Amino acid sequence: MVDKPGRRKKNKPPWGKIAAAVVIGLVVVAAGWFVYWDYVYSPPPVYAVLGTSVGSFDVELFPACAPKTVANFVSLANSGFYDNLTWHRIVDSPKPFVIQTGDPNTKNAVNSTRATWGNGGSNNTVPLEICSWLHNYVGYLGMARQGNHTYGLNTGTSQFYILLANQSSTAYSNLEGYYTIFGKVISGMGVVCSIAHVKTYPQGSLQNGQSIADQPINPVLLKSVTIISPAQAPAPQPITACT
Repeated sequence: MVDKPGRRKKNKPPWGKIAAAVVIGLVVVAAGWFVYWDYVYSPPPVYAVLGTSVGSFDVELFPACAPKTVANFVSLANSGFYDNLTWHRIVDSPKPFVIQTGDPNTKNAVNSTRATWGNGGSNNTVPLEICSWLHNYVGYLGMARQGNHTYGLNTGTSQFYILLANQSSTAYSNLEGYYTIFGKVISGMGVVCSIAHVKTYPQGSLQNGQSIADQPINPVLLKSVTIISPAQAPAPQPITACT
């Protein structure tokens, strides 16, 4: 094809089509991002400060994934339910696993009631809420519950745990799909690890014929749970497993 005698017409790049394709691609990516953002963060996260007798740490809660669990947690926190409860279950061996609290039987760490620690809860139960993008990873918060994987899935009340390492690296049974993950630590993981390193009663320890294994010998208290605004929340920090 020629446009002048003796001169071959040059094939020019279709810049218009390229630009249009780029624009369409950007629109698709942006739309996908907004859909993902709405899925993960609508409604937006809730933040809380957990004060303990060895320091404080901050958590981010996900009502977009676990709305009933987060609403229950916030309600209990605002009512003062969690004030002065004990971190009654600490499992740091043979591998880092969890610290757990939220049992009203542990209030003020009265040693004579140790046989009941771990058996109490609040009056309301919350159902199992599973989200594909939340997992049992280090620093994440999960709801404890009663029963087993068959009949106890919807028995969470007030007790919750914080993972000390990714669940896949623990020496314990699979948690995925059986416990509601509803938040994560965003700063102060060192405080969590300090609680994890408290010396506990070994397996076989009893009080009134009931096991007190994994209970702290010198209790650490959850002094308070304070819900804060996003503006008050600290910038997230890297969270690593307790060692």
